[in-house]
Amino acid sequence: MSAMLDPDQLRTFVAIAETGSFTRAAEVVHKTQSAVSMQMKRLEERVGRPLFARDGRTSRLTSEGDQLLDFARRIVKLNVEAVASFSDAALSGRVCLGVPDDYADRYLPDIMARFARTHPSVELSVICEPSADLVHRIAAGSIDLAIITAADIAVRNVQVIRRERLLWVSSARHVIHSQTPVPLALGRPTCQWRELAVHRLTSAGRQNRVLYASPNSGAVAAAVLAGLAVSVFPESGLRPGMRVLGAADGFPPLPACDIGLLRNPHEPSDLADALAQHIINGLDNLTEGEAAQ
Repeated sequence: MSAMLDPDQLRTFVAIAETGSFTRAAEVVHKTQSAVSMQMKRLEERVGRPLFARDGRTSRLTSEGDQLLDFARRIVKLNVEAVASFSDAALSGRVCLGVPDDYADRYLPDIMARFARTHPSVELSVICEPSADLVHRIAAGSIDLAIITAADIAVRNVQVIRRERLLWVSSARHVIHSQTPVPLALGRPTCQWRELAVHRLTSAGRQNRVLYASPNSGAVAAAVLAGLAVSVFPESGLRPGMRVLGAADGFPPLPACDIGLLRNPHEPSDLADALAQHIINGLDNLTEGEAAQ
């Protein structure tokens, strides 16, 4: 009888295919990068075919890898559903998550996919709005959970789950960052990052002006990639075609960006707790000491 495929190896394989990176997949499956590499080596030995081809910094599937991917997804899904079918705590209903679009592209696909696999009977509703608006929604009890930029000390009960670099960015194909005054594309006037960017540049003696303003990070990114302005983005929000600016380019350092989780204090639920745990498992990059600071 032929050797069976290992579901854990297949889960890691799917994570690599979906993230395009061994490093990011390691975060998703909570393994070291060396453990992920070893799993994929064993999986390739098991199927007798190469599954990955290097494409710059990303890992591209070979034709054999593409062929295996569909089987792997079905096996992993069935495995999760089989375990869930014997659980006394099977959940159903509706849960609503709020997330700024700064983080939506990077984090939502994995959160939604993982949650759907473990809770197939739950309807997940997602609202994309700036952090300040999501804080108001949580206070009003209109959403269950919110992923926010946890920089406002007035927001209580924020569970900080991730810390990232906040970066100056411009287009890699233009030199707009050398202009005086520096043209900026930022959020609306109440945006914390907007206030921070203007303050840091002004304190460093660099004249600046906000030329493009939008609460939508996609619109801000479009202005940056078109070579029209400089902006600030969290590390997870960087797009292909962006160039990171630093001290050598005349841009002062920025503080770290804390990402936090807010829960509805009015109507706690098992569904919200289950989704919160998925979010924490997917985003958390802090040690216990860092999280307590």
